[in-house]
Amino acid sequence: MGRVVMELNLLMGIFIFVLGAITGSFLNVCIVRLPLEKSIVFPGSHCVACRTAILWYDNIPLVSWLLLGGRCRACREKISFRYWLVEFLTASIFYLFYRQYSNGAHIQPVLWPYLVMVSGFIVATFVDFEHRIIPDEVSVGGMAAGVVFSLIVPQLHGTQSPFIGVGFSLLGLFVGGGAIYLMGMIGDFVFKKETMGGGDVKLMGMVGAFLGWKFALLTFFLAPFFGAGFGIVEKIRTKDSTIAYGPFLILGALTSLFWGDKIINFLLAGGIYHL
Repeated sequence: MGRVVMELNLLMGIFIFVLGAITGSFLNVCIVRLPLEKSIVFPGSHCVACRTAILWYDNIPLVSWLLLGGRCRACREKISFRYWLVEFLTASIFYLFYRQYSNGAHIQPVLWPYLVMVSGFIVATFVDFEHRIIPDEVSVGGMAAGVVFSLIVPQLHGTQSPFIGVGFSLLGLFVGGGAIYLMGMIGDFVFKKETMGGGDVKLMGMVGAFLGWKFALLTFFLAPFFGAGFGIVEKIRTKDSTIAYGPFLILGALTSLFWGDKIINFLLAGGIYHL
């Protein structure tokens, strides 16, 4: 019996990894097209240099890029390594989430909403670093998805009641978005320029919709610590103090998801005082 369970776990792990790679291929399309306000459905996958349609066997996640040496079969133009990286990153993150939210053959219902959430995070991260924007399709769509998933899977908020789950989700949405909106208003007043983009506000609304108000607030306080070091390096390197803040909100959200309870309990127990 134990061997059967191990084999099932292995097969499920492989399935989740492959699902992640396929999802990553789709996320690549979103990363490229959403900032340009292009359809993510039509036209189909094609080389951005020569516009030649990519055949199915040249579009196998992870494999095709390696077999083609990172070049288009038709024009031999280089294909960005980012395509392979996003596929591998998504597959790996899917697998790690599977390991975190499964127990033997039993998969916790929260796994599937979290995979949707982290897919949005991946798109937001790559787009924000390159374009300094977070597409509404990700942030606003993520807020809606978080509320809907909280109705279907109320365990996201530690309850069995769909109505309580939705309530916690909406509360988290407003607390998360409201906290960073207020910080932006204060920053605008102090520095006499825009300090927080609307995309960050909506992204935090998405975080709160999925994770609830406590982890949204924790994310709000953690993100500056993650962003500070990067901001200092960018200031020295480019003389520009403006950074893409979304990725650090996401890093704070993932830290809150996995270690938030321990961090909060540590702080409530006077952990800082005893350091």
